This record gives sequence, structure tokens and C-alpha cells, in this order.
Amino acid sequence: MVVSSVAALGGKLTKRLVENLGPGRHGDGAGLYLVVDPSGARRWIVRVTVKGQKNRAGAPLRTDFGLGGADVVTLNQARERALEYRRMAKAGLNPRFNAQREVPTFEELARQVHIDRLPTWKNPKHGQQWLNTLRDYAFPKIGRMPVDSIGQPEVLMCLSPIWTVKHETARRLMQRLKTVLDVAKSSGFRDGENPVTALKEAEVLPKVKAKPVHHDAMSWRDVPAFYAALEGRTATAAKALQFTILSACRTSEVLGMTWQEVDEAARHWTIPAERMKTGVAHRVPLTDEMLRILAPMRAMASTYVFEGQKRHRPLSNMSMLMLLRRMGRGNFTVHGFRSTFRDWAAEAAGAPREVAEAALAHQFGTDVERAYARSDLLERRRELMGQWSCFVAKLET
Repeated sequence: MVVSSVAALGGKLTKRLVENLGPGRHGDGAGLYLVVDPSGARRWIVRVTVKGQKNRAGAPLRTDFGLGGADVVTLNQARERALEYRRMAKAGLNPRFNAQREVPTFEELARQVHIDRLPTWKNPKHGQQWLNTLRDYAFPKIGRMPVDSIGQPEVLMCLSPIWTVKHETARRLMQRLKTVLDVAKSSGFRDGENPVTALKEAEVLPKVKAKPVHHDAMSWRDVPAFYAALEGRTATAAKALQFTILSACRTSEVLGMTWQEVDEAARHWTIPAERMKTGVAHRVPLTDEMLRILAPMRAMASTYVFEGQKRHRPLSNMSMLMLLRRMGRGNFTVHGFRSTFRDWAAEAAGAPREVAEAALAHQFGTDVERAYARSDLLERRRELMGQWSCFVAKLET
């Protein structure tokens, strides 16, 4: 395109900076940014405010657009495209619908889809996992190809090497390839059937029988003796593992626990929805034994209940598992204690199914049953967890 002035293409970045800047978002000026991922991948985005248009909240419509990877789009090209988008926005035209764009490469479009969908994921980690799968298994093979030239052979080239050896990863990769190619079609960059859909319907790839994954669980009869062994340890990881056993919660839920979530007066801990696997907030009743473990943790005056080596940061995800190994119990997993609790609830406590499942924050029953089950059974769970604490800690009931 013809640029009216050299000054219009000026900015803070240089070719050397583009090649050497570390992870983060680096501004060139006038809404143009170089985004450097932790992996070292570099891409351009431009932020514009469309004149006269409002978003759902009634504020001026401000939107980010991907301009391509920095390995294929030069600094000057990025500035030219950004200038084109800003001119459209100033004229009241949304660049999403008015820009005359070349057909993007698969990687360019995938990174844009990732940016557009970031607000929809439960947490940044899930969003990064989405992109990492494509980065590892698709970008090296088809990343530089225009999205309108990708067919069944190219999709197979990505999936076949890992279809049987890493089937779960391959299944997720297939889903993410389909999403990017669906967006390409809806954006006018492709025609015809999605090649991922065609491959699935033709059953080109071999059927892989999923192997159930079981977390090795300690027998509930052995838990009191193991808990007593933990009691003799002063490390934070030991206290966290004790609390994990008593609460029957997941590792990430316990390690991410903050004091703000704990209501000692009401004797419950509320795990917010964004930290729950189900996406639904979960209240955990706090027993006397659980409160006893929490009490000395207060003295650390940390944001997190179980602080790690870094100030105001939680313990590592591996801390409790490594403790099990040091104690000669490496054949068990931390997650397995949830199964241990469930076995005890059924075999020893005779707990109703709905109460035991609610204690594990599991969904149960049909959609209709769940629609009518408004209560989280907190008080009934409080009684069950009290019995569990007494059994584990060998307390008198």
C-alpha cells in the first residue's frame, strides 16, 4: 500500500529489538504491539478503537487484531497493516469486516483464534495448553501453509504420528485443528467441508481403545497409620497433605487455597468456581481437625494457606507427591486419597451416594435430577466429613 508519510511508519521498535526482546507485550506506538510468548514465538497485534461503535457494555469498541508472526511479517509490514486498520477504525469501519486481507497462514490464524478466545477459558493455563498443542504438533508441519490450502493429507500429517502413542493429545489436537479451520471458513478464507470432519466420518484413522486411568489409592484401613506418620513431620507439604486427605479435595484446590476463601466462623472453605474442575463454586465443611491444621499456618501471614518457598506463592504441585516418595509411599498418588475417601464412605460409613459424591464435588444423577437438586448438602456433608476426620486422626466420636 502507499503510505502518505515516512513519519506515519515510525515507532519505538527496531529490527534488532524485534529479534531479541524477551517474553511480554512490547509497544511500537499507535496501538501496534509485538507479543513474545514464553516459547519465544513472536507475533504482531494492533489495538484500534472503532469510531462511533460501542461494545456490549456501552463503551467505545476497542479490538485487538493479529497481523501475523514476526518471522513472516516484517516490522515495516506490521506498521503498514496497523496504519490501514487505524484508518478504517477512524472512519467508523470495523477492520474485522472491512480489511482486505491476504489469506493468513495456519499459524497466524490459530494465534488470532487463541487471542479471541482467551476470555472464554477458565484460566490462562487452559488457554496456553490450547495453543501449545498446536505449537508442538501442527505449526512445524502446516504452520506456514495458507489456511485455504490445508486438506485431509495435511491434517493426517499432524495427527498420524501421535494418534496411537499419544491418543488423548491427538484427540485434542484434532479438535483444535477443526476449530481453526472452521474459523477460516466463517472468515471467508476457505470453502467446502472441514477436512477434519471428513477424516472423522471416513474413519481413516484407526480406532484406539481408551485405557482407563486409575490413581493408585491407599486402602482406607491404612490411612490412620499414615496420617499419624505425617503428624510427626513439620514441613508445610506434610500439613498440606494432611488437609488434602481430610478434605478429600484435589491437589490444585488445596494448594491454591487462600485465607480469603476461609470462613472460620461459619466453619467452611469456599473454593471459587474458576478454581473448580466443574466450574461451580464448592463449599468444604471444616472439621475440628482441619481447623487445628490451619491454625499454625496463620502465623506465616501469607496470601496462601500453604505457602511455598517463594513469599506469597503456593507450594509446588509436586510437593506432596515428592513427600509420598520420601516416605516410601511412592506407589500411591495424592489424587488417590479421593478414591480412598469414597471407598470409606461407602464401605465403612454407609453414606448415601448423593452425599459422598457431593463431598467430592462430583455431579451426579440426570440433568433433571440436578436441576431440582438446589442444595449442596453442606450440613449432611459436614457430618460425614466429621466422621472421616475422627477415623483418620483416631479421635473419639
